[in-house]
Order: sequence, then C-alpha cells, then structure tokens
Amino acid sequence: MKVFLMFKDRDFDLQKKLPSNEQSLVQDLELNTLLKAMALDDDFLLRVAKEAVLSSLSDVETILYRQDVLKDCLKNSSIVREMYNISLESIEDEKKTYFGFFNQYLVGILDSSIKVMGLLAETLKKLKKIADKHSDEFDSEGFKRFFDMLKKELSDEYFKSIEDHLNELEFRNGILISAELGKGNKGTNYVLRKPNHEKKSWIGRMFSKKEQAYTFSISDRDENGAKALSELKDRGINSVANALAQSANHILNFFNILRTELAFYIGALNLHEQLAKIGEPVSFSTPLEKGDHMHSFKGLYDLCLALTMNQKIVGNDLNAYGKDLFVITGANQGGKSTFLRSIGLSQLMMQCGMFVPAKSFSANICNGLFTHYKREEDMTMSSGKFDEELNRMSDIVDKVNVNSMVLFNESFAATNEREGSEIARQIVSALIESRVEVFFVTHMYEFAHGFYEKKMNNAIFLRAQRQDDGSRTFKIVEGEPLQTSYGKDIYDKIFEKASLSSKR
Repeated sequence: MKVFLMFKDRDFDLQKKLPSNEQSLVQDLELNTLLKAMALDDDFLLRVAKEAVLSSLSDVETILYRQDVLKDCLKNSSIVREMYNISLESIEDEKKTYFGFFNQYLVGILDSSIKVMGLLAETLKKLKKIADKHSDEFDSEGFKRFFDMLKKELSDEYFKSIEDHLNELEFRNGILISAELGKGNKGTNYVLRKPNHEKKSWIGRMFSKKEQAYTFSISDRDENGAKALSELKDRGINSVANALAQSANHILNFFNILRTELAFYIGALNLHEQLAKIGEPVSFSTPLEKGDHMHSFKGLYDLCLALTMNQKIVGNDLNAYGKDLFVITGANQGGKSTFLRSIGLSQLMMQCGMFVPAKSFSANICNGLFTHYKREEDMTMSSGKFDEELNRMSDIVDKVNVNSMVLFNESFAATNEREGSEIARQIVSALIESRVEVFFVTHMYEFAHGFYEKKMNNAIFLRAQRQDDGSRTFKIVEGEPLQTSYGKDIYDKIFEKASLSSKR
C-alpha cells in the first residue's frame, strides 16, 4: 500500500538532507515563527514542517498536485485530522505490544506479531470506513488515488483472511510439523503444516474412529527434553513467524508514512486557522516555470510579523514580468525589510505546495533561495563584519546557479558607501548576467542610483512610501532611489517623545 499524498510517485523522505544554507534561511526569514505556528508544540509536526518548507519543489506539476491535496484538507479538515489520529493510534498500539522485545526468540516474534496484526487490522478497518463514507467529498488526484487504493486492497475478504490466519497461528490444537531424516538421523527440512480438521458435530467427534498416531510424553523434570521440543517448535514456526513479522512491519511502515505525509497538511491546517483568527487572507499561488522571471501579487504581507503581532499587516501589490533585479530603497523603518522577508517566505511556501500570505500570488520557481543579510558583530566572528560579509557571499556564489534567487538586506554596508556600492554593483551585475533573480534592500544611494541611470529593462526600483508629514504607510511602491533615507524623521520622533515626557 502506498500513500503518495506529497508526491505522485514516491514517498516523502523525512531523512532528506536539508539545504546547506538552512541556518541562514531560518535566521533571516524568521522561519521559526512560521514553523512553530504549524507545529503547535508538537515536535514531530515541527520536524516535518521544517523538512517540507526547506526542501523546495522544483516543478510546477508537483506543486499543483500538493496544492490540490491541501485544498481537500482545508475543505475536510475534521476528516483529515481523524485519519492523522488513526495513524498515531496504530503506532501507539504497536508500542503497547512491545513488538520486537523478544526479537531473538521465534515464539516471542510470533506472539507479538499476532497481537500487532490484530490491532493493525482493526485500525485499517477504521481507515477503510472513512474511505467508504467520505471519499466522494475529496477532489484531488492524491486523495482519490489514496481512497481508491484503500477500497481495493482493504476488502472484506482481506480482513476475513487476516482473521482466519491469526486464529490458526495461535495453534490452539497444537502444531503440525513435517520433517525428514538427514545425516546421522538428524531432522531436516522442517515444514509447518496446516492441520486438516474436518468439521464434525460433537456427536460425530465422539463416535468417529480415532486416527492412529504415535505419541510420547516428556516428564515435567526433563529439561533437556523440553528444550529439544521447544527447538523443534521454533524450527517449524521459523518461516511463518518471520513472514508475519514482515507483514506487520509492512503495515506499520504504511501508517508511519501516512502519519508523516499527513503531518505536513496538519501543520498547514494549524497555520491556516491562526491566520483566519487574525483575519489575514491566504491564496494558492500560480507557479511558473523557472525561466519565466515574474512576480505578480496583491496584498502580499509578512506572515511572521502578522503571527508575532497577532494582527493584520499592511500588504503590498506588484506586477513585474521579466525582471531580474529588484532594488528597494526609501525611508528608514518604512517596511523594506518586512517586504523582503515576505518575498522569501512566499517563495518557500509556494515551492512546498502551501498557500501563500497574499490575496493573489504568481511567481516563477527558483532553483535555490539564498539570503545575504547584514549581521550584528558577535563573539563567533573570526574577523571583521565586512570580511564576514564577503565570506558569506563567497559561499553563496559557490552554490548559486541559473534561476536561483538571492535576497540582500543592507549588504556591504559595513564599509564606506563608495567601496560598498562598487562591490555590490560588481556582484549584482555578475548575478543578473547569470540569470539569477536579485532583491536588494539598500541605503547606498550610489549603488541604487547607478543601476537606475542605466535604464535597464530587466530591473525595477521600489521605494518605501513616506507621507509629506514624515509618517510611514509601510507600502512599497515603484519609485526612483532618493538620496536620503529620512533618518531625521525617526530622530525628531524620538526626541519629541522625550521632550513631552520631560514636561510631564
């Protein structure tokens, strides 16, 4: 049995290695806020969410496949949560039987396997019942295939066969084993045989002719005899014990995969419920192929900021086709870094098959997402801030390729503006020549205006909006880079508050 709710043709691999820039993405995009909202203090949900979000899908078909499954989950959330709980129940039942505790003893393996298979059969019946009752309520290819598989493979005959086999394996009437004599009259070719019990009435059993048999008894004190008999029994049940253990493991593996794949969708449901309480919109993106550089969205907001503040956040609109370079400038504390983070988060969420934090969103798939943010100096740095920035940039260059995306936030500002602008210009020029998408938040006027004067068709210039009175709207709009970041607004605001406070 195959789950295939994350991919059309394979299972979701929870052991897959995460990208090498995992820590930078988590830190710069504040991913822990997103992941914790999905997990709700559940360590397993957290692990699956992190693996899924950071392991970006690279083709449109798989993204749409996963989106459709998630749409079904949103429409039938209680049913999906019930299936997830059933998968958890199967795993807990297995633990209660101490399966594998006696794995070096065949009798223990057989006994544990019988108990586990009995419990798993009951759990499979619950899953089959859901398929029979609710399959028509699901529309996605993933769930339709999944429910059809359950209906086909979990028939009444299948469950009756399991029940009959388990009853026989309890050997209530003893064990029938055939053997041959080998060298030195030692037993060989031990085979467990199915008893031939004729169904007779009790009267028939009383008056029927007894079959001739040769028997012997072992004294209660004959330890060697009892040991020899136990060994004969083990030889006889060896193959069936291992076969049953493998069957139990097969079904347990199915439930483990079901739990893992549903965990991603449970995390998405948890996140959706929290955003709904805040009143924030979400939508399913329209992913485009890698070569079509495009970003078009309405009401895109920083999901992590909304979750942290527990309130609606100002969204942004943009329609940019064929752009490789996005330069974002403007007033201090105007929402530039927040906008940049919303770009990175939405890209990751789109490429893992989730909804995105926007009223509508369409973008191309990227081969890899990289962040280069300014860092505060700390004790872990082995050199100055500027050297550390260049070293991180070198690591990115080693991994970036065509159709990757790099987010810069105040990069190369640790040196003077002329030097920082020239280094940034050379790096960005090389990246966009290689068809890498670049989003660059900066206060370096020389860098930003230098690109603006080139009138490049593949570049767009955005600016944090500022009202005439100095107030911020937190909107990002198209606009020419300005020579000032209006730091004086913040200065005046701080000292105006200080002045009012002192008068009181």
